[in-house]
Amino acid sequence: MTFPDPDRLVALACQSLLRDEARAIAVLELLPVELFPPLFVAAFARRHSKTLKMMVQAWPFPYLPLGALMKEQQSYHEIIQAALDGLGVLLSQKVRPRRWKLQVLDLQKNANQDFWTVWSGTKSSMCSLLEPEQAQPMKKRQKVDGSGARLTPPSASMEVFIDLYLKEGTPDKSVTYLIKKIRQKRGLLHLCCGKLKISSVSMQNIRILKMVQLDSVQDLEVNCTWKLSNLQKFIPYLGQMGNLQRLLLSHVHMSSRITLEQEEQYVNQFTSQFLSLCHLQELSLDGIALLEDHLDQLLRCLKTPLETLAITNCLLSELDLMHLSQTLNVSQLKDLSLSGVSLTIVSSEPLQVLLERASATLQDLDLDECGIMDHDFTAILPILSRCSQLTTLSFCGNPISMAVLEDLLRHTIGLSNLSHVLYPTPLESYQEVNGNPHLGVLAQVHARLRQMLQELGRPGMTWFSASRCADCGDRTFYNPDPILCLCFMSL
Repeated sequence: MTFPDPDRLVALACQSLLRDEARAIAVLELLPVELFPPLFVAAFARRHSKTLKMMVQAWPFPYLPLGALMKEQQSYHEIIQAALDGLGVLLSQKVRPRRWKLQVLDLQKNANQDFWTVWSGTKSSMCSLLEPEQAQPMKKRQKVDGSGARLTPPSASMEVFIDLYLKEGTPDKSVTYLIKKIRQKRGLLHLCCGKLKISSVSMQNIRILKMVQLDSVQDLEVNCTWKLSNLQKFIPYLGQMGNLQRLLLSHVHMSSRITLEQEEQYVNQFTSQFLSLCHLQELSLDGIALLEDHLDQLLRCLKTPLETLAITNCLLSELDLMHLSQTLNVSQLKDLSLSGVSLTIVSSEPLQVLLERASATLQDLDLDECGIMDHDFTAILPILSRCSQLTTLSFCGNPISMAVLEDLLRHTIGLSNLSHVLYPTPLESYQEVNGNPHLGVLAQVHARLRQMLQELGRPGMTWFSASRCADCGDRTFYNPDPILCLCFMSL
């Protein structure tokens, strides 16, 4: 005798309920806790906004990861509006409903996916996900898995987590509606943001930023072209992001008319914010004019060792490079990018020291367009051979000869994790100093390196070259056939 699949029976029950939306809403008070998630998923799939609004009000768990159900490139404004309206009804009630446990509505796309799939598991595993506050003692700003949302003891206020993108123009309809609700429920509904991306620092965006619970931000990308006056307005908010783990900041320009006193003031204000970032693990600074001759001030303010450090397209002095190589914060680096930074102003010694200190943990290394020449690269080869965790190495745009490339291959062939090397077109491939490489010579170079990899027992390691077109600036690649820009193709 065969028995029906329990999951199939639950799905059929949910479908039956949703055929009469009024009936589905009416039975929510009597609905077993275990049926709430599958019924919610079914209502979400059918976009039954009224049912979803009522289910949010009756939600029997502290956490609702609505964002985990949303797919990219689709609009869910009506569903989000229904969920926010449900929160609004809850927060308007003077007497707290008996079943009210909801504390966090999570609209982030990386919200807890396991919440919705755990129903195929055991009841004990369900309880560990649905009541995470009981699994361990309460801590300030406790996270729920990797979503960034945290649970606190039950209170009259609630939090809404979103991934927020502040750009030019009016925010999308869902963000606008959320801002409206937060203003209506000031002090009761809190805007939290695990990932914050900013490409415009307009007054409208600054007003929205003031509404964000800044200690909820864990990932911050600021891709603007900054004047120092705009940076000065934004920087105080950075220091309030005490749980920030990843920071990307780009394109801070400095006027030639600025005085030394003003420059020192801006640098002090900027670097002092990092004293509050006690959880920072990834730091990317691209085109930051403030760093020259002041990198040591920033490094002294970092409170924890970094896993990722990218200082790219910046002017750094030899003293800056020396401080970088000596700081304690690089000893546990996994990813290091110094692309577009001149590393051999006087000596390659700071680079040698830096790589030596990170050699035990370094996995990805990017030294593109750093002005490294044959003698500089030869000096770091023994250190590269000791980077036992290295998986990718890129050093395009440096004037390197074929002899040094072959030497590099021999030094790194024993690195079992190294799988990809992106190397510059060697000097011998150019017929003119500022011209484009000769494709026939480049083919011979690539064939020679492939032969060496075969002979040395690493045929699966990928080596490919890249160079910038002297006419348009686009990159051309060779692996094993050329991938050319339009300039080459029009010849």
